[in-house]
Amino acid sequence: MSARTIATLALMALLAVLPPLFFYTGNAFWLDLATRLTILAIAAVSLNLILGYGGLVSFGHAAYVGLGAYAVGIPAYHWLYGGLESLGLATTSGLVQIPLAMVVCALFALITGAICLRTKGVYFIMITMAFAQMVYYAIVSIEEYGGDDGLVIDTRSELPGLNLDDPIQLFALAYVSLVVAMLIVRMITRSRFGMVLRGAKGNAERVQMMGLNPYAYRLTAYVISGAMAGYAGALLGNFTTFISPEMMDWTRSGELMFMVILGGASTTGGPVLGAAAFIILEEVLSHFTIYWHLPFGLLLIAVVLFTRGGLMGFFRGRK
Repeated sequence: MSARTIATLALMALLAVLPPLFFYTGNAFWLDLATRLTILAIAAVSLNLILGYGGLVSFGHAAYVGLGAYAVGIPAYHWLYGGLESLGLATTSGLVQIPLAMVVCALFALITGAICLRTKGVYFIMITMAFAQMVYYAIVSIEEYGGDDGLVIDTRSELPGLNLDDPIQLFALAYVSLVVAMLIVRMITRSRFGMVLRGAKGNAERVQMMGLNPYAYRLTAYVISGAMAGYAGALLGNFTTFISPEMMDWTRSGELMFMVILGGASTTGGPVLGAAAFIILEEVLSHFTIYWHLPFGLLLIAVVLFTRGGLMGFFRGRK
């Protein structure tokens, strides 16, 4: 077992044990922080699939998180105030809202990815950000759903056997979802599909000369990544019970990228470690100064310059 695998297992064990322990000892705040961390880690894991393994620097990933959150908020809004009954979308059922979030995000990823993947390098970065900003301004313009003021989710998703109003059960759902997301990405990247995806990251022309179509592989990974981020958005909507266009702003996409790079791209536990470091540093540094982004940025620069492969780079060893 490699040092990175041991570090990942230790991190996940701590994440499973400490938050409930804090909650039952009267420190509910840390459980809330861990739930947010876990949900954002799912989004970071999904981004790592295309950024770390596919070499696709998407600067619009927060759009999928926001769309996933609105896929929970809009049906809940119409369930309370009427409308969309004929489509069966006026509901608080999580069995409708969560699949809806994943399908909407997968379709958005399919349509935009088909265009974005025609470009490379900085053009790919700019076009992914442009599509995300289009969604941002489209949501801002819909006054019925609160515009830029956002929308309160009065009723969380209802799932069989789960009560998401219970913070422990909501954390448990987020934690199990994170583990499943990590296993899915690990399985994908170790499959033949993943090998082609990683090969295209290194040399797409060589993959093409082997008779394979790197565009199709990248687009498939892009759609899977979008659907996973949409799922994270559905959980985030249930956690915050408030959604706003600010969730899909380009700065949020930058934060997800920070998490992946800080923790270590192309590793299973890197995005989770990066999300944990990001959330904890944000919480600690913001207590000292409102300009916490400055020391955080300096720290990120130090990690990039002096470590190889992010924080996970500290855990190297032979298998």
